[in-house]
Amino acid sequence: MEQTKTRAGRPTPRSGGRVIADALVAQGIDHVFAVPGESYLDVLEGLYAVREKLKLVTCRFEAGAVNMAEAYGKLNGRPAAAFVTRGPGACHGSIGVHIAFQDSTPMLLFVGQIPFEETDRESFQEVDYRRMFGPLAKWVTQIDDAKRIPEIIAHAVDVATSGRPGPVVIAISEEMQKHLVEVPDIGPAAVSVPHPDPAAMERLRAMLVKAQKPLAIVGGTRWTESGRAAIRDFFTAFNLPVTVGFRRQALYDQTLDNFAGDLGVGSDPALVAKVKEADLILAIGTRLGEPVSQGYTLFQAVGDVPIIHVYPEAAEIGRVYRPALGITTDLNVFAQAASRLAVPKKLPWMAWTKELRAIRIAGQAVPNYEGTLNLARVMHDLAGLLEDDAILTCDAGNFATWPPRFINFKDGQRFIGPTNGAMGYCVPAAIGAKIAHPDRQVVGFVGDGGFLMTGQEIATAFHHGVAPIILVFNNQMYGTIRMYQERTYPFHVSGTALTNPDFAKFIEAFGGHGEVVNETAEFAPAFRRAVDSGKPAVIELRMNPDQITSRTTISAMRAAAKPAAPAPSTKRAPAKRAAARPAAKGAKKR
Repeated sequence: MEQTKTRAGRPTPRSGGRVIADALVAQGIDHVFAVPGESYLDVLEGLYAVREKLKLVTCRFEAGAVNMAEAYGKLNGRPAAAFVTRGPGACHGSIGVHIAFQDSTPMLLFVGQIPFEETDRESFQEVDYRRMFGPLAKWVTQIDDAKRIPEIIAHAVDVATSGRPGPVVIAISEEMQKHLVEVPDIGPAAVSVPHPDPAAMERLRAMLVKAQKPLAIVGGTRWTESGRAAIRDFFTAFNLPVTVGFRRQALYDQTLDNFAGDLGVGSDPALVAKVKEADLILAIGTRLGEPVSQGYTLFQAVGDVPIIHVYPEAAEIGRVYRPALGITTDLNVFAQAASRLAVPKKLPWMAWTKELRAIRIAGQAVPNYEGTLNLARVMHDLAGLLEDDAILTCDAGNFATWPPRFINFKDGQRFIGPTNGAMGYCVPAAIGAKIAHPDRQVVGFVGDGGFLMTGQEIATAFHHGVAPIILVFNNQMYGTIRMYQERTYPFHVSGTALTNPDFAKFIEAFGGHGEVVNETAEFAPAFRRAVDSGKPAVIELRMNPDQITSRTTISAMRAAAKPAAPAPSTKRAPAKRAAARPAAKGAKKR
């Protein structure tokens, strides 16, 4: 970027707050999501000076701001920045850092900090952010010397985007932002990404040729359009059955004949059973974590089924499962190399691929659910109403199993959600997605519990003139916890019931568009009206509360179980008494 210089050619003196703003611009960051605080007033002043180059999005809650930044990074593959104030602001925003860490999303979080001469006095809102965020971020640092701002921010972007991507937290002390310094800006570094070893690619092909029932599992972040196209070409040329990891549903075109389904929470039991028959696992971009491995039960740490693990961070390969072949590489570069592999004349797994695809098709058949609102049919209808490049954001909860089961996401569509199971993600993520891509259709999926955690962030959509459509699955309960409750303590409802507002009136109070859907046939017209309104919209889906998942009901769970027995007493059993003697005369009965 161009920087004003003095006549002597030296940089013009700038405040630390202005240097921070200029450093973000120099690194190509174009969006900042923030809840303002007095701990970084000078940065706000700096952001005002660069407002033509960097958009400041004012949010209503720190968790919402950080989730918006996380969604931006997840969709675009490059970080946005979030700013929160010290103490409570940082605590509120920490959930977004955990999401970015477990989702491998590049992101920068700046936290206003106390003046550094007050350190360790338990000053107002003082927190040691290195200790607080240490387990949640790739790197945590603090800037006390304004001269080091360009260096530290440049390194923070490098850390956030290299290897396994993730969040970086930067505390900025208050008085440092006021200091005047003469320091040049630093732009992005031109770094060559890691390429796969050609010998490893040939070994991969040789292992594939020997397989009878191979299976690909795709996950990860920072996929490019060309990378996605190349990996699709590889899979289709070899006719490999493809699954996607948890919350990675739209990484692969699900309309293709070799797509077999998703591995994560709510996976098709028939698919999970078949995965255990595979004789080769090709894991590309996925960490093979707890949701994908079905609680670490699908594979053995060192087993008979070989695993080829392709990942951009060497430390993650073999972390749980020791692979037969590990390849450290940029995922998009790997995809290009894989697409150039020679296809063998014979593919012995053709019938296997068809078998897995048949499981996917059978699982999408619409059951005859009880009640007036059949959510499977609603999802089928929605699939036909979504634009080809629609972005879908999803919260955590049992409702989240409906879209992946009954919608085949197209190649141009995107589906994002928190792999760490954080509720309250959908609404901020939908707003962040719409701000990042205002010309694309954005639809969010959220339960009634999750909506009332961060639903007020819809005010940010009105403030910045964007119009996502939010589908609220209302079953008047914390559905996932209720499901586990009914499994473990059937008939005992404790702490999971909810009382809700009229969600349509909620959005109407902001000036938005609200709809309530009670019957299946009402959904498609309601969705079209929401689109045509051009306003932020909420469509409340009033579910049958008994339909706890897409595969079972509370009634069925209770029928298969007995009422929970009272907990056994921890008191010692009384000793046997001797034979009763006749009561003495004059004794009173107890």
